[in-house]
Amino acid sequence: MKAFFVFSGQGAQFPGMGKDIAENSAAAKSIFEAADNALGYSLSDIIFNGPSEKLTQTIYCQPAIYTMSCAALAAFREKFQDIKPVACAGLSLGEYGALYAAGAFDFVSGLKLLAKRAELMDEACRAAEGAMASVINGDPEIIKDVCGKCGIDVANFNSPGQIVISGEKNGVAAAVDALKAAGIRKVIVLNVAGAFHSRMMKSAGDALLPVLEQTAFAQPACPVYHNFTAAPAVDAAALRANLAAQVAGSVRWEECVRAMAALGANTMIEFGPGNVLTKLCSRTLPDVKTFNIGSFDEINSFVL
Repeated sequence: MKAFFVFSGQGAQFPGMGKDIAENSAAAKSIFEAADNALGYSLSDIIFNGPSEKLTQTIYCQPAIYTMSCAALAAFREKFQDIKPVACAGLSLGEYGALYAAGAFDFVSGLKLLAKRAELMDEACRAAEGAMASVINGDPEIIKDVCGKCGIDVANFNSPGQIVISGEKNGVAAAVDALKAAGIRKVIVLNVAGAFHSRMMKSAGDALLPVLEQTAFAQPACPVYHNFTAAPAVDAAALRANLAAQVAGSVRWEECVRAMAALGANTMIEFGPGNVLTKLCSRTLPDVKTFNIGSFDEINSFVL
């Protein structure tokens, strides 16, 4: 088996996620404790007990998903020490989990970076009213053309047949109408806090770069495929630039998955809540075997 590790993005969270892992794994428990100590409040209480409305807020959601995903990885590594990834990637905030898994920084350094990212993105969300919509089975060229005419952006190239658009609320509404008029039957407005991965997040990305420049990064132990470039960074400066640009840039997820499989990987293991990434992989590369590691039962039932 050659596996690539992937890490969940925003929207996968739910109260109680990871609680069973913390109760059954000393390594996972230490991750949650480290998060609480580093942040100065009980993130684990919000993760385990909610309420859902609080956990959904960007400033809590992003650190929460990162922490839970890293805890799931820690528990998995306790049992399967010999499984090393040939590559890693994460969807949006999940990129920080991927970098942690590859050894680019320690858990707390990644957590503090992500907490700052979440704070800056939350500020950008509050500054103007944004929106996002998922476009199913649409021609990518038509979608890009409509976005350009409506002054919005393509946020995610997730899989064949699934593209997400993002931008100013009225612009997204106009794009939804235009896409439907162009014959695309399924365009779903998403319930999100703002226009993630669009030009409306540029201020957040710009403000994050100086923080990234003050953070030390080690050479990853395996290639980490970045959302912004769909390729590994050539050095630490490029890695920092990718993380800053990713905030407002398109997530090229389908390209990332295809590139990791092209390394010879035949298995994808998703760490974190939910199964969004394994579903996307099944649409993109149906021959790649997929696993979810989001509960202690899933770790116990993992079979090569």
